[in-house]
Amino acid sequence: MIDLDQLTFAEPQYLWLLAAPAALLLLWVWRFVSRRADVRALRRHRVVPVRERFAIAGDLPFWLLLLPAMACLIVALARPHGPAQTIRTGGIDMVVLADGSASMRVRDIPGGDRWQHSMNFVRLVAESLDWEEDRLALTVFARIAAPQVRLTRDPNTFFFFLDHLGQTPPFRIEDNTTWDTNLELAVYWGLRLIERDEELHGKSPNGKMFVLLTDGQAWSGEVANSLRLAARRGVPIHAVGVGSLSGGRLPPPPPEPGTARDGVQVASSELASPEPGGGGVLTSRLDRESLQRIATATGGQYFEIDRDNDRRIANGVVDAGRRLAPTLGVEETAEELYWWFLAAAAGFLLAGMLFLRNRAELALHLAGTAAVFVVVSRLLQ
Repeated sequence: MIDLDQLTFAEPQYLWLLAAPAALLLLWVWRFVSRRADVRALRRHRVVPVRERFAIAGDLPFWLLLLPAMACLIVALARPHGPAQTIRTGGIDMVVLADGSASMRVRDIPGGDRWQHSMNFVRLVAESLDWEEDRLALTVFARIAAPQVRLTRDPNTFFFFLDHLGQTPPFRIEDNTTWDTNLELAVYWGLRLIERDEELHGKSPNGKMFVLLTDGQAWSGEVANSLRLAARRGVPIHAVGVGSLSGGRLPPPPPEPGTARDGVQVASSELASPEPGGGGVLTSRLDRESLQRIATATGGQYFEIDRDNDRRIANGVVDAGRRLAPTLGVEETAEELYWWFLAAAAGFLLAGMLFLRNRAELALHLAGTAAVFVVVSRLLQ
């Protein structure tokens, strides 16, 4: 908000030039009165077989509109500025919880497998932040959680890790722990990451949020407990579904549950039921309903990749975080206003040119207007 009652000028010595348009206004009034007298005299003494029509002011409206345009240019040269009040808001502390389990290797959506698409989406979210007050962290999880980036305002650090995670998650498909999805541990690590940041840097005024990127396939752990914990801490989980309802084929699994491989028992929570008639082929589908319940239980929102433009979804996630940011007070600033007067001058000139009927005159005025604006713009730089 700008307080126009306290308008001041950085170059007030130019304001005396306003006397010129004021004097020209008096000249214009005299010229208009003279024209009306000439029209009345012509109608009394000129006899023609048809009724003549005379414009009320002819091309005088152009010169009338030229006067406020000139006044606006003079005010712009004086460099007006006024005190403005800007409402300061906090940023966002966003923790991305990216599912890196085996089901994220399924290729059922365009643009690679689910993991690659989710990392492309994380890049769009990172590009939508301002990186001045906003901070971003990344945690990848399967049966275990593996924090990748702590809360940071450095985009170079975040994009460095993102480049190395763009193709495959850090969990190998051959490992038994990859075939499990422990959401409880992922949320726990996300909350622990925020707590650790507060221990190191103090409490942040930023709004806190989790962004969960997953297909919702076969949760393990005490999911309800983790959701209650996040809701109690005031950290909403915005779930972003990755995958399709029709699903796709999972990669070859490790040995059957209960069989040992290198002395390790195989987990089985991620192994989906074989597709009917598929000869024992394992498939994975997007569990939209469970993801919607997760978002609702924590006060978050549900988004789904490939249902809308990814950039628009990323902006929606960031906008949801913006609504969580607290107000930090009002900041007093000085706002330059000369561009508003330049725009007003251009508007008056364009309106005045509508009253010109001679093409040569119109071209001459356009060239002169362009030259004036170039000179004034250079003076204001």
